[in-house]
Amino acid sequence: QVQLVESGGGLVQAGGSLRLSCAASIRTFSSYSMAWFRQAPGKEREFVAAISWNGPSTYYADSVKGRFTISRDNAKNTVYLQMNSLKPEDTAVYYCAAGKNPLVPVTTTQRVGSWGQGTQVTVSS
Repeated sequence: QVQLVESGGGLVQAGGSLRLSCAASIRTFSSYSMAWFRQAPGKEREFVAAISWNGPSTYYADSVKGRFTISRDNAKNTVYLQMNSLKPEDTAVYYCAAGKNPLVPVTTTQRVGSWGQGTQVTVSS
């Protein structure tokens, strides 16, 4: 069973930075594609960033490209999301996700096999 635990959310002013972490209790973490999604109040959950099982391939939503960076440390079973130049519209609950298929980038909710519980990110103007 895959368990994902996010941390690092909080309140930050516009222009600031936060780093989210997702610790995975997966024996074979290095074989999973991983991703971050977010959901704002009243909106559908949307893709933010994804990373391949071995790290070299990354994917970003246009809204965060150039500001957010996804990375992973397979030795620590952890995936990160570095968020810079935060904007009020980045306010949402951020969810860590593990993919169903290690060879397919987790860029849609249909490709997600497991979700974390989410961590709140609030950006004030």
